[in-house]
Amino acid sequence: MYVARILYPVKVLGPGNRIGIWFCGCPRRCDGCSNPELWNFQEKYKTSLETVLALIKKIAQNNPVDGFTITGGDPFFQQHDLAALLAQIKNISDDIIVYTGYLKKDLSPAALKNIAVLIDAPYIKARNNNCLLRGSDNQTIYILSDKYRAAYEKYLATTENQIQNFATRDGYISVGIHRADFKF
Repeated sequence: MYVARILYPVKVLGPGNRIGIWFCGCPRRCDGCSNPELWNFQEKYKTSLETVLALIKKIAQNNPVDGFTITGGDPFFQQHDLAALLAQIKNISDDIIVYTGYLKKDLSPAALKNIAVLIDAPYIKARNNNCLLRGSDNQTIYILSDKYRAAYEKYLATTENQIQNFATRDGYISVGIHRADFKF
């Protein structure tokens, strides 16, 4: 599997303290994409499920994990690796948000079974109007888990987009839903 980033605590891509996981690989190459550096598979990001799980478990041992947010690239471009990861992390938290450029109608029910919230459709720069949790207003938020429906409905009604910056050894990573004209 190809995973470029695992960040904690991500507080701007869903409620609570979340573990954010960024997959590599996306065939769409949307104009204005927030992560064009993750379009291609890069050998430096090739890792194993066991390594990713070990990092996640280390975070979860010492910190509260309210959920996961998985984005990329496009996680469904590595559908089998994504499914294997989802099956394991749901034991830490089953509040799992997944972003994808695919449409929900094109994904199998089996692919969605361990996802609490799906945000689908390609990013369209001209439709970036700062809508909550979505890069552009053509994207749809699907609350797939009845367990989290009320919490997400409240979250979506009472929260605004925010940006969170993480320092890394290579510089900074800006996380969140950025406006189309955002410059770091």
